Amino acid sequence: QICLGLVELLFYLAHSPLGSIVLLDFQPRQFVMVDGNLKVTDMDDASTEEPSCEEDNDCTLDFPTKSFPLQCSLAGKCKGINEKRNLFNAYRYFFTYLLPHSAPPTLQPFLSDILNATGNLRYGINETLRAFEKVLHLYKSGLYLQKRPFLLKDYISLRGFRTVEAEAYKCWPSYSHLGCLLSVHNPEEAAAICSSQPKCQSFIITQQKTWTGRPLASFQSSPTDLIPDTTAVVYIKRSASLGRRL
Repeated sequence: QICLGLVELLFYLAHSPLGSIVLLDFQPRQFVMVDGNLKVTDMDDASTEEPSCEEDNDCTLDFPTKSFPLQCSLAGKCKGINEKRNLFNAYRYFFTYLLPHSAPPTLQPFLSDILNATGNLRYGINETLRAFEKVLHLYKSGLYLQKRPFLLKDYISLRGFRTVEAEAYKCWPSYSHLGCLLSVHNPEEAAAICSSQPKCQSFIITQQKTWTGRPLASFQSSPTDLIPDTTAVVYIKRSASLGRRL
């Protein structure tokens, strides 16, 4: 969410009515989330100026660990340097830390492509936004699940009940530090996650939603009792239910 919001913001800055705007003091502290949207807190160090040049050698974009040769336009400006400076700063301050941990394994290759393309400035902001939107579409639609085996058959579903947790069961990355709460597309994906984790014996699809509209599933180990809950459906591993009266 943060990375997509940042890319959308940089897309606007690159195509603003004032011209391409560069954030000269590009630091994580300059950004805040407001109602789910990323905002810039300080535009005092923003500029629309693109350096003048006489030849391509005048248009090198320098960073502490990398330099990028750019072209000098016929108008005598280092065309696109503002957009590329913003994009590489987004890569080094945000993408490298957030993208590797922000999607299911089957979507990781798409995020790796974005990392490589922005880290080498092979993508501009237009291509980067399209790449993020593609990943978001695959994520929200569940298309990345097409090749998964059908594992929900290994679970008993009980509508109108939820389980009482006997012991804390934590996982990563979780939306709750008190337990294992993960975003899923549907019960089938939740079953695949539960089946891949030895501690998991049951799960519930909660009423909570993420910013993409996906439900959160609560994964549990060693359920002891079932209690009535008209809004819930509990899924229990058939192997875990053996010997228990349901």
